[in-house]
Parts: sequence; structure tokens; C-alpha cells
Amino acid sequence: MLLDLEKFYQACNPSRPLIIGNAADRRYYIDFASVRGGKMIGALQRTITRISPETPTCQLFTGHIGCGKSTELLRLKAELEQKQFHVVYFESTHVLEMVDVDVTDIFLAIAGQVSESLEAMQIRLHPGYFRNLFTEIKDFLQTPLDLDVGAELSVGIAKITAKTKESVQLRRRFRDYLEPRTENLLKSINQELLAKAKTELQALGKKGLVVIVDNLDRVGIRTLPSGRSLPDYLFIDRGEQLRKLNCHVVYTIPLSLTFSNDSAELQHRLGGGVAPKVLPMIPVRLRSGAVYPQGLELMRQMLLARAFPDINPENRLNLIAEVFDSVETLDRLCLISGGHVRSFLGLLFDCLREKDPPFERLFLERVIREHRDYRAKAITDDEWELIFQVVQQQKVRGDIEYQVLLRSLFVFEYWDHQGTWFSVNPFLAETEKFQSWLDKVHQKVL
Repeated sequence: MLLDLEKFYQACNPSRPLIIGNAADRRYYIDFASVRGGKMIGALQRTITRISPETPTCQLFTGHIGCGKSTELLRLKAELEQKQFHVVYFESTHVLEMVDVDVTDIFLAIAGQVSESLEAMQIRLHPGYFRNLFTEIKDFLQTPLDLDVGAELSVGIAKITAKTKESVQLRRRFRDYLEPRTENLLKSINQELLAKAKTELQALGKKGLVVIVDNLDRVGIRTLPSGRSLPDYLFIDRGEQLRKLNCHVVYTIPLSLTFSNDSAELQHRLGGGVAPKVLPMIPVRLRSGAVYPQGLELMRQMLLARAFPDINPENRLNLIAEVFDSVETLDRLCLISGGHVRSFLGLLFDCLREKDPPFERLFLERVIREHRDYRAKAITDDEWELIFQVVQQQKVRGDIEYQVLLRSLFVFEYWDHQGTWFSVNPFLAETEKFQSWLDKVHQKVL
């Protein structure tokens, strides 16, 4: 048996993106650009390395949660590093409170992550502004804080972040203190940290500094006292400040913002006139509902690459029987996922948790049924009506209700030569509720 079960299990973990800079992970990677609408990561990379290597850029990247954005951004990191750029990649979910975040929190997170990355290279910068800030904060917050003004910048920021995460009240007080000082904070980060960092990096042969802020698309969708949603406030109202950093920056933003009535403002303020790059699902069906052979074949390869990474892609197809009882069972898994990477891997992961492959069709159907019922339980009658409208129109409007459909993965976005289109999550298409509605629609047509 060629299948290494333990490695296959680890490779199929739906919560772990592929680190393309790692040779082992790189063997698992499948390039879906040919069916997803072009080389989006290539465009982000070209903007930095070819078009504007000396002048800071701010680029926006989005897509459904779980569609593979992190893996693509880690690919961007690896490619930029090959071009001799120093790249700081971090997941904002690890350092920010996503349901309660402000611009100053994002700036501090970036400053902390950049300084930590530089310190690992023995580049130590001690901005005077932050030394004063640490001293003032201890007095202002009136809470025990072990802040050594001479310590590493990343350590000081990490201690403040950890302390304010403990208490909403403390976080608000800290934010009230920093908010009127936002411009000074930004000026210090740009002049005392980023500008000096670039000088130090260039002395080491690096062409520039790039910061990739992943998972910012997961900020909580809640309404602020002003009436604005948190994503609108952060990325539109404060967008001009977020794009002022003195280095190349790539932000992930919520997909729902691209459907907002303020999408033009988003493009202008945060994107600098450039629209966000949207990573759609991997299309396994066409608009008509017919199976899309090219997309299906790439999905097969995604699974087979993780099962047999050292086997030539053409020869992997001969090994399907080691994982499934038939190619039809593998195709069933590909099609029910709708081309959503995390759902696809999640189903496979659940199969592996219960038994060893090869998996029979009846067993896979039971796992699919469990996932389907779990997803369907969360949907209200009003949301079903919105889903039906999306299916009929193959479009999504900018209303907040429709944004819920996207964030909850009730509908998926795809791309073809005509542009973008939307379809229901295939799991939901197999529910009694959806099938009953579909029968009524067909009866009206007849």
C-alpha cells in the first residue's frame, strides 16, 4: 500500500493552510488559477516586485472563509521571498480581538509583528515614541504592567495586547487613550520602525518589506453606536489611515464589503483606486448545473496530491482505489463540496477519523448526510427565501441579509468567462426544504 495514513491525515487537516515555503507542503499544492479566473496571487506579486518595488503599495484580497486564501497568501510570501523581499505574514486572529478591533489595534499588531520578525534577524529598533508610550500607558491604565522601556519593542506590544485582551473595560480605556494619538502612532511606526527597517534590510540585500495581514476578513459583523458596521468603519471610514503604512501591505477584507453600497469608497480609500482581488470557489459545475470537467479534475488532484505527493499527477489516478471504492465516490465528494476547500477537506478528515480507506460510497453518504443536517439546522425561513432568490438570479445584492448568506457559506461565488455568479451550497441543495421549493418552481414552469 502506497498510502501513508498518518501523513495523509495530517495533510488533510482543514484548519491548516499549506505553507508553500515548506518543501513538504509544496508537494500538496494544486494551482487552480486556470479555473478560478486568473493568477490573482501573481497580480499581487507583480504589483510589488515589478510595478512598484520602491513605493509602498496597499492591496486588498478577499474570498469566502475557507476557500484557500491563507494558502494562496503563503504562496505569495514564498514567491516574494524568492525575489529577495522580507515578508512578515501573520494571522490577525492570533493577535487581535476580532469582535472588538480598531485601527490602532491593527497598527500595534503590525508594529509588533514587524519588530518581532526583525529581532529574529538581530535587527533591534527602539522607537523613542514607543518608549514614552510604554511609560505613559502604565500610569494611564493604572494596572500592573511589567513594561521595561528598554526591552524589545515586540515584547512590550505583546504584553499590552495580552493585558487588554483580558478585559473589555481595559481595552476600551487603552483605545480611548490611543485614538487621539493615532496620527502620531502612525508617524512613529512609519519613520522610526518601517523606514529604519527598510534601511537595515537593504543593507542585508533585501529589496523591501512586505506585511501580509491575514484573517482580517473575520472581524465581527456588528453594528457600532454610530450605526455603521464594524467592517464598514474599519475598512472604509478609516481606510485612508490603514493604507498609509510606509511598506507594502496586503490586507484580507470581508467578502461582504465588495457587495456593499460603499464598495466604491472602499476601492478609493483603502485600495487607492484599485478593487480588491476576489478568490472565488473552485468551480466543479457550470452556471447551467452541468459538471465542469476541468474543475472536477483539479479537485481530484487536490485529494490525490495529499494522498500520494511523490507520485506523478497522471499516475495518481491509477491509485484512487486506495482511497475510495470508485472514481464516482471521489467525484461525489468533490461535487458536494462545491469547490470549497475547507468543506472538502473537512469531509475527508471526518472519514479518516472513523475508519481507514478505501471509503465505500454508503459510508461517504452517511458522513455527507451528517454535514448536511448540521448546516441546515442554522437556517431561518427568511434566510431560505434569500437563498431561493440567489439561486433564481445567480446574483447577490449588497443588503446586510445577503452578506449573512455569504459569511455563513449558504451561497458560494464562482467565476467564468461571463464574470461572477452565485449558487447555493450543494449541501443545502440536497435538503428537503430546498428540494420542495425546487419542485414548486418546476411545477410553475410546466
